[in-house]
Amino acid sequence: MKLQFEKIEPEAGSSFRVIHGTEAETCRVYWHYHPEFEIVYIPFGNGQRRVGTNVSRYEEGELVFIGPNLPHLNFSYGKEGQYEEIVVQMRDDFMGESFLEKPELTAVRRLFERAHTGLTFGTATKQLVGPWLTKLPDQSPFERLLTLLQILQHLADTPDVEPLHADGVQFDLNPKEQERINRVCQYVEEHYAEPVDIHAVADLASLTVPAFCRYFKRMTQLTFTDFVNEYRVNQARRLLHSARTVADVGFAVGFNNLSHFNKTFRAVTGQTPSMYRKELIG
Repeated sequence: MKLQFEKIEPEAGSSFRVIHGTEAETCRVYWHYHPEFEIVYIPFGNGQRRVGTNVSRYEEGELVFIGPNLPHLNFSYGKEGQYEEIVVQMRDDFMGESFLEKPELTAVRRLFERAHTGLTFGTATKQLVGPWLTKLPDQSPFERLLTLLQILQHLADTPDVEPLHADGVQFDLNPKEQERINRVCQYVEEHYAEPVDIHAVADLASLTVPAFCRYFKRMTQLTFTDFVNEYRVNQARRLLHSARTVADVGFAVGFNNLSHFNKTFRAVTGQTPSMYRKELIG
């Protein structure tokens, strides 16, 4: 199974990402890695667990905290029928570069350090922390942040935890490939509001345009066009929190007409920009 890089963007109005999955195998990547820390909570069921060097099974649900660039398999891999998971993805500096240096967060800082081996938590912790994680998708951004800090503090203090990955074992993530894909992502972050030049992007990757398109699809399981459109939609979701018109938001993130913006936004989110804004207002 080929190891794949996953590009993660925080959601609108938040410094971290929360995903509520209700179907098995909804993600595009399987054996994958990313620079973000990740909490995965599965309320019920059994399945395959593969984190780093660890290959095992989880029983009666799962709660894990996975460190950055630690390869892992989707927990829904091979599952059929009823399935649910809450996933939280964040950088260690999601609250600022010196966030974890605060004396009140000493235990949380150690938790982040231990997460490089991948941590699985026992039944008692799942029963306590699980309901907090379940609340996250429906909370306001501020409430969600407070709940996440509460979750991290409890995970840091509980003795009900075991490491998964053999400490000290490093995977060959091919630094050259990481640097190449990061250059491409950075280009999109800096130029998404204007027409993106596929030739310039291919040059950054030192590839011809056809070779780059094949390479990018292999690395991310997305076409480059779909990746750019998803990035633009994520930026639009942030701007829709403001008083700017829908059309103005669309032009601001790189769509050249309102119809294309509406169609792409709906394809990515399942809603039109106007519907999304209406839900924000409540």
